[in-house]
Amino acid sequence: MSTGSSTHPPQASTGHEANQWLQSVEAALALPESTRRPGMTPRAARWLNLAGGVVVLALAIGWSWSIVHARAVEPEVAATRTTATVKAALTKPDAPSAAYVTDAALTAYATRVLSSQRGLSGKMRATIQPTPGAIRPDTLPPGTSLRYEQGGEVSQTPTGSGIWRVVLAAGKAMKPLADFKVITMLPFTAKKGGRVGLYYLGNWPGERGAVGPKRAPAGAYANPSGFIEVTRENKDTRVSEHFKLADFLTHDQPNVWPKYLVLQPKLIDKLELVMNDLQSRGIDTRGVRVMSGFRTPQYNVGGGRTGGRASLSRHMYGDASDIFIDSNGDGQMDDLNRDGQVTIEDSRVIAAAVDRVEAAHPELIGGAGVYTAAPGHGPFIHIDTRGYRARWSGTSGG
Repeated sequence: MSTGSSTHPPQASTGHEANQWLQSVEAALALPESTRRPGMTPRAARWLNLAGGVVVLALAIGWSWSIVHARAVEPEVAATRTTATVKAALTKPDAPSAAYVTDAALTAYATRVLSSQRGLSGKMRATIQPTPGAIRPDTLPPGTSLRYEQGGEVSQTPTGSGIWRVVLAAGKAMKPLADFKVITMLPFTAKKGGRVGLYYLGNWPGERGAVGPKRAPAGAYANPSGFIEVTRENKDTRVSEHFKLADFLTHDQPNVWPKYLVLQPKLIDKLELVMNDLQSRGIDTRGVRVMSGFRTPQYNVGGGRTGGRASLSRHMYGDASDIFIDSNGDGQMDDLNRDGQVTIEDSRVIAAAVDRVEAAHPELIGGAGVYTAAPGHGPFIHIDTRGYRARWSGTSGG
């Protein structure tokens, strides 16, 4: 009995302290006076009010933190008309909830509406068009369509040369496809006197009446259909996972902008397929480098090292490149065959991948030439899509 009677005072004291604590918290949160509900004790009602106040306080803190955090991490950039449209659509006071749901749906679809535009490799990030035109999506949710944005202007189809962002639109809500562009070219007729603007290109063999090998597909050595205009601002536009426009520019006229580029999508796709093949065999391809991409006719004749260059070089037609893999960053080909030295045999590792890609995709058949190291560069490989099989070894050129 003495034990039982000694426990009551502490319990009473604890309850009194709890009530005092509740009153303090209610005062701090400025909660309304507790309202007793049928079947509920005054203390339970106060606890219920307290719980509601804590939830409201937590939501207020979280909302405030989100706003401050968004402002802190969002870069200060000039808003394009597309950005302004998206913001307006997502903050319409008459239907904010519906706008946010729409944006979530657009985000989900944006990753798969252009699957077939990603090429055989699945790594393409741009399509290159001789003339402006809308692209065909694989699938679109009901009520949506594709739009194209350039310089803040949005249209139903690209309306001129340049680089266009693809936008998935649903009413006033829009979702840019951040990793895919439509590149439209200037027509070949824009070249006057061997130049486009201040950039000197020279003249193609076809302009002089020259023709290619008899085994080449018809049109393989015809004049290019047009040129991609490359500026200081757009030169880093990605055309695929590993490559950007600047990788393929001719190495001349360093201070002349804009520059003009001929580049065939099938070459980019083939290069990415070769990278896929090498990656599947445990080779790190993140350091792939384009040593020589497009060459203007005038550069092909007399620019840089000219040894080994063909007068009908595929580099002039935008479907050839000389590459090496330098993932360790030492400026030359990596030891791809892991024999402890860097030689032409490492170029042959890539050539074997080219053979496997062409066997699987004969529509990409072309040339592969392996080259040894020379003063100024290590081993490398030439890859093209000329339309017939060609293989060789060399010591320079490309």
